[in-house]
Amino acid sequence: MPPNLTGYYRFVSQKNLEDYLQALNINVALRKIVLLLKPDKEIDHQGDRIIVKTLSTFRNYVMEFEVGVEFEEDLRIVDGRKCQTIVTWEEEQLVCVQKGEVPNRGWRHWLEGEKLHLELTARDAVCKQVFRKVR
Repeated sequence: MPPNLTGYYRFVSQKNLEDYLQALNINVALRKIVLLLKPDKEIDHQGDRIIVKTLSTFRNYVMEFEVGVEFEEDLRIVDGRKCQTIVTWEEEQLVCVQKGEVPNRGWRHWLEGEKLHLELTARDAVCKQVFRKVR
């Protein structure tokens, strides 16, 4: 049975975010701003219905979905694109596939103790972020 991800998580670390942003063709000025951010994650997980909020001083992004149901995701706040998105469980990892003009785009979340791990992919870039559960 998949874990319940509900909680509020504080940013701990990240690796290769700039490579990921370049793979999305994010302009240099915006990349510099994003690299300074230390976003928090708030997740409300109720059965197959999940809301993931990425919270920062610059912008907030809210993703609300039902596991296993494909939907159109509006990513204009991130990179000006829309894509067809589906989120499923692969054992204990929540896996998102974002089909659109950027190949190999998506992410996966999983827990290791009180740490929430996030791996973001776009093209050949892989960014890893870690968050610590605070409530």
